[in-house]
Amino acid sequence: MKTDHNCIATKNIQNAIRQAGADLKVAHPILRHQNAIGLIIGLIAFIGMIASGLGYIYGFIPAWLCILCSAFFAAISHELEHDLIHRLYFRKQPLIQNMMMAIVWIMRPNTINPWFRRQLHFNHHKVSGTQNDVEERILGNGMTFGIKRIVASLDGFLSITIRIKELSSMKGYQYLSFAFKGAPLTHIYVVSLYGYLTFLTFDLFNLNTLLGFEYTSWFLDVLNWVEVMLVVWIIPNALRAFCLHNMTAALHYYGDVDSLLKQCQIMNHWSLLPLQLFCCNFGATHAIHHFVVSQPFYLRQMVAKKVYPVLQENGVRFNDFESVLRANRFAKKPEALTPQA
Repeated sequence: MKTDHNCIATKNIQNAIRQAGADLKVAHPILRHQNAIGLIIGLIAFIGMIASGLGYIYGFIPAWLCILCSAFFAAISHELEHDLIHRLYFRKQPLIQNMMMAIVWIMRPNTINPWFRRQLHFNHHKVSGTQNDVEERILGNGMTFGIKRIVASLDGFLSITIRIKELSSMKGYQYLSFAFKGAPLTHIYVVSLYGYLTFLTFDLFNLNTLLGFEYTSWFLDVLNWVEVMLVVWIIPNALRAFCLHNMTAALHYYGDVDSLLKQCQIMNHWSLLPLQLFCCNFGATHAIHHFVVSQPFYLRQMVAKKVYPVLQENGVRFNDFESVLRANRFAKKPEALTPQA
């Protein structure tokens, strides 16, 4: 009986989402041009990120504004990549599809390459909330709340590095193999970000001691270029990833997931708006995607408020913040389940 109820509830939600999308396409025929819309959004985000960087380089905007603008555009590119992974644009024109995949990857250097991520993401939909859900577990889903989870949420490289033993239990996962799936962009990101942080630490020590180390002119020239790259490309994506990782790790359930109804929750509380801004309202809409994967992200944003009542009526939770304290367990009393480290 429980299984029958879950199936009926799932069908109710899927029908509501599809109907809401169909109604919008009838009311706004332009929405039928899915390929063109995806391409235009991608170009606007790409040009916007370039314009933000140039605005900073030529002194028209301050560093903080460049970081915020670039992070926003990069967040849009992440949702586009997600759609491209599901082949929602240019399915019959792989050349254009792959060009778009390359562009959205360039915009986000702290991600693995999207062609490999396609495998991980399809696996995520098959085994969401289980031990072998590589994509979500790497981002912190299922971890006990504490310092280790917070550190893991800061950056994917940090997460896989400090959790080598834990993550090695996942089917088909190997640390070195996974680490090289982002080459060369993730390596540029890691070297630039952590290399600069190392330099700042050394420089602070150098200034406050009698060490008196002097930097060469060529090193200072390289440092200037690195600082520009950090503002226009690296730090915006560090901000984007922090917002996305914390949101996705919180909204996905783990460990006692036995139906689509338990895979995700909707997180649309007003307090989450700063995070939502830099992950394209991911928390408020991603659960919809788990029910209907064929809907592009911009349409998902448009149908969300209309389908919220149907989701809630059929058992999807909203703003279950305490799930983070339960290591993302769906059950309110998960003592019988062993949390991840």
